[in-house]
Amino acid sequence: MNFIKTTEQESNYDGLENMSISDILTNINQEDQLVPMAIKKAIPQIEAVVKVIITQLKNGGRLFYIGAGTSGRMGILDASECPPTYGVSPDLVIGIIAGGDKAIRTAVENAEDNILQGWYDLQTYNINNRDIVIGIAASGITPYVINALKECRQHHIPTACITSNAHSPITKVCDYPIEVIVGPEFITGSSRMKAGTAQKLVLNMISTSTMIQLGRVKGNRMVDMKITNDKLAQRGINMLQEELKINFEEAEELLKQYKNVRKAISNYRKNK
Repeated sequence: MNFIKTTEQESNYDGLENMSISDILTNINQEDQLVPMAIKKAIPQIEAVVKVIITQLKNGGRLFYIGAGTSGRMGILDASECPPTYGVSPDLVIGIIAGGDKAIRTAVENAEDNILQGWYDLQTYNINNRDIVIGIAASGITPYVINALKECRQHHIPTACITSNAHSPITKVCDYPIEVIVGPEFITGSSRMKAGTAQKLVLNMISTSTMIQLGRVKGNRMVDMKITNDKLAQRGINMLQEELKINFEEAEELLKQYKNVRKAISNYRKNK
């Protein structure tokens, strides 16, 4: 198969500087609507990855995201939201970006071109074959990510990837490729746009479905969320009132006592 970098192909639009604000926004929105349909085609690939993640995590492993630039930031964003949303350890889902934490806010020159650093960064976490690593690279050619996945394979660590170019090099070095082909960007080559949106949506699907399958959701509620502010405390109280058919004061007291919705429900029913 020939590898064509659709993420670098010429935009379907030209003369952007001459467009009205309304036209710019309308055209961006029109392009963005292509993303969910591209993801729909990739659902079987995403499902295959989620199944492996669940198996690895149930066996005591961890989920790693590794990427550079926008791709790395998307992985870190998804990983960082798992502990407060689902009450899991920060060590369960881990995001790694080329250039380290500084690169979350500021581009680090040539970080994505460092062939060896991705594997070195994974090794700092004592990566092993109970874990799973997902390489995120819109282009599918990022050296930092590709070599990290190669090394993982050699060490019998399951690997997956998320990319927006079909048949790209990254798909050749991982076990479970996810290809979301969103086509040329509104601004030629600006893969933080549709490709970045696709990454965000796919990561939402991966982490959400995984946490549901691991029992971190009851009904449709985040019963293991960390109560870190007044808004979440109120949400927790509401959950307890609805689930246990108790008044506000009882629910508030339960949440203060157990600091977790699931524990509050369990202990209330145990003591009844």
